[in-house]
Amino acid sequence: MMVSTRKHALKDMTFAEFRERLSEKPVILLPFGSQEEQGPHAPMGDFMLTEAVAAKVAEASGAIVAPTIPFGWADFFKTIPGGIQLRPSTFSAVVEDTISAFLEHGIEHILALNGHTSNAPLFDQTLRRIRTERGISVPFINLWQSIPEALWKELHGTQAAAARGHGGEPLTSIYLHLFPDLMRMDLVKPSVRGKAFGLPSGGVNNVQFEGMPVHVQLDCHEVNADGMLGGDPLLASAEKGKKMVDHLVGFCARFVEHMRGCDMRSISSSPQRQAKAAS
Repeated sequence: MMVSTRKHALKDMTFAEFRERLSEKPVILLPFGSQEEQGPHAPMGDFMLTEAVAAKVAEASGAIVAPTIPFGWADFFKTIPGGIQLRPSTFSAVVEDTISAFLEHGIEHILALNGHTSNAPLFDQTLRRIRTERGISVPFINLWQSIPEALWKELHGTQAAAARGHGGEPLTSIYLHLFPDLMRMDLVKPSVRGKAFGLPSGGVNNVQFEGMPVHVQLDCHEVNADGMLGGDPLLASAEKGKKMVDHLVGFCARFVEHMRGCDMRSISSSPQRQAKAAS
């Protein structure tokens, strides 16, 4: 006799199984990541991290996770081979089409999990348009920005600022926890930012003049030949990565539970209001 196991990934379900779950008004998770360099020591497919975290969130919360969109917007990484970047218009269209695939079937509890911070402005623009046109709010969580300062301090103490940055934390620790066999820590190099126009670069979008940012568009290799945009990967560890993942899964799962009790067509709704109306 076969034992039925509750599925959490949409890709694993038959359409009949998914149709049966619709009566529960499930929360659908939409993971978005990127294929880009992460310094010489880490895999370029950082969408794998978003995919793994999203799967854990689905299992912890009872949500259903859709297949991961592995490409994002990041023009400043184009100068290093191996990345795949979508144009802003393409990315926005993919977001809208993916969400529409659920909205058109009356599924209105949708949460995007964004594993590539540079996608955020395009998410905001696209989701605002969806709300204007369809009347439904679709939240998104910037995963790597959702690690609180208290946890950074617990993990890195006074070195927290030095640890954080593209090529450093949090992704190096999370990679060491989730995919240690793919890491090449023997290739780790210091993250040293170069200058542009004789001024210190503050990343790919600014230089520092008299201690203040002046916005200048730079490519990653112009900041650092290895695409290291800040952060010391030598401060990373698998143990730190586990604590980060545990926090992210708990945080996202709690938001899913809160969201489940809301009417996504009304910003005045809340689980408390919904429960009171039902009583």
